[in-house]
Amino acid sequence: MKLLYQLTMVVIAVAFLASCNNNTVYEKYQAVSDNGWNKDSLVVFNVQVDDTAQTHNLWVNIRNKVDYNYSNIWLFIEIVQPGGKAVKDTFELVLSKPSGEWLGEGFGKMRTHQVMFRRNIYFPVKGVYQVKIQQGMREENLKGISDVGISVGKAGS
Repeated sequence: MKLLYQLTMVVIAVAFLASCNNNTVYEKYQAVSDNGWNKDSLVVFNVQVDDTAQTHNLWVNIRNKVDYNYSNIWLFIEIVQPGGKAVKDTFELVLSKPSGEWLGEGFGKMRTHQVMFRRNIYFPVKGVYQVKIQQGMREENLKGISDVGISVGKAGS
């Protein structure tokens, strides 16, 4: 009963916070296979951009299980604009303190991390931008990551 109450309170709090943030123009998560995130598997997000005058912030969102074997995760991130021009980068998310204490939000066996990837991004052309994320750890099949997501919000508003 206590767990149900806590879960209900978390859902209400998240809904309240989400309704307060009108700067978010895109947010989506994709589940990773229960068998693990294969090193060759891409998570792809299609972001429609209509406002080329507004700068945006881009966050990377990771949900990990507390049995994840590492304190961080390396990601290869590629942003492809309409027409095919692409920008690639390598990005590290720290998921726990050196003491082993998990960072991020959540309780129980799951943690959610939202980390700023790029601030004040300028999207030069209208259309659909693809954001491709690939795990860059040394494991063929990385276990313990349950979801990968991105959030795009208006900057400076």
